Amino acid sequence: MALYRFRVTFEDYDDVTREIDIKSTQTFEDLHRAIHQSTGYNPEYSSSFYVSNDQWIKGEEVTYLPNQRRIDRGVALMEKVKLSSRIDDPHQKFYYTFNFDRPFDFHIELMKIILDETPGVTYPAIIKSVGDAPRQFVTVADAATAATADDGGDFDFLNEMGMNHDDTDDFSEVDETGEAVTSHNEEEGEEEDEFGSEFADDDNFEEDNKSSHDDY
Repeated sequence: MALYRFRVTFEDYDDVTREIDIKSTQTFEDLHRAIHQSTGYNPEYSSSFYVSNDQWIKGEEVTYLPNQRRIDRGVALMEKVKLSSRIDDPHQKFYYTFNFDRPFDFHIELMKIILDETPGVTYPAIIKSVGDAPRQFVTVADAATAATADDGGDFDFLNEMGMNHDDTDDFSEVDETGEAVTSHNEEEGEEEDEFGSEFADDDNFEEDNKSSHDDY
């Protein structure tokens, strides 16, 4: 039975690569799970492979945990599609998007076809791993720590998230999904100050009126 050897590269982190051997009869879901075994990510997020050309232009889609729009379009499911059914080039390429809500994009290229399995190896098998995968979820605290460690202190991670350094004051905690939870204490304090200032002005107004009457 033939094996496919794929090279997997992050689109935005080309120094992080993986090589995976997988049986030609295994499915796209098997490849999906093998990729995240190699990255340490939780694979249970909506994702898709796209048959691609040499310019990484997306073609036919094969999906996992599809949304209703993909179901209505009849997009093929990873668990039902064997890899061999979508490979017609010895250097076949797939564009892969993992977790549409907070996506990572990958380039996947067939490197070689191996005719014989290695005895005792369970496939898919990760045969090469270079570089550490980025965190699956980056929190505000992670970004601030990374920026502090940087000699320049540029808060690059916050910039990528469309935030600046001052925005970190608006977050007090992070929930279990990695989402920052906004703290409202500061806003409440501002409201109290606003009312307090208003009443203070009233007191001054009364004192001014009293002084005016005393003059008469």
